[in-house]
Amino acid sequence: MTQFEVVTRFAVPPERLFDLSLDVEVHTGSMARSGEKVVGGVTSGGMRLGDTVTWQARHFGLRWRLTSHITAYDRPHHFVDEQVAGPFRHWRHDHHFARDGDGTLMRDVVEFAAPFGPLGRVAERLVLDRYMPRLIRLRNEHLGIVASGTIS
Repeated sequence: MTQFEVVTRFAVPPERLFDLSLDVEVHTGSMARSGEKVVGGVTSGGMRLGDTVTWQARHFGLRWRLTSHITAYDRPHHFVDEQVAGPFRHWRHDHHFARDGDGTLMRDVVEFAAPFGPLGRVAERLVLDRYMPRLIRLRNEHLGIVASGTIS
């Protein structure tokens, strides 16, 4: 299993960043490069505790589906999404938000495990350990642009 952390500072209050982080359209916008779209569950707006959403995207030339469930929700401080169906043997993404002066310090803590036992662990080390943090940083970059009002 792999765990990594990405810390990003935003010049918006935690409440705004928390809500945007749970917005389905903001998420799909952040993953436009992979053609991500919603194919089930919550299809628009913000998610809340107990909600599920199924995403479909293309990574490594293959189409993937992942259904995530919001398993913890403490606005505006913390929420968790966990895979309930999809390509990973395990996927958990903790989102932490802390006021930092006039902005927010967001801390993403992601733990995941690829399927296929030893072959999956090789894939984690060779590819996913770099690929997944980069996806989170790209998502956060998009989130910052949306939060600043530059795009919607």
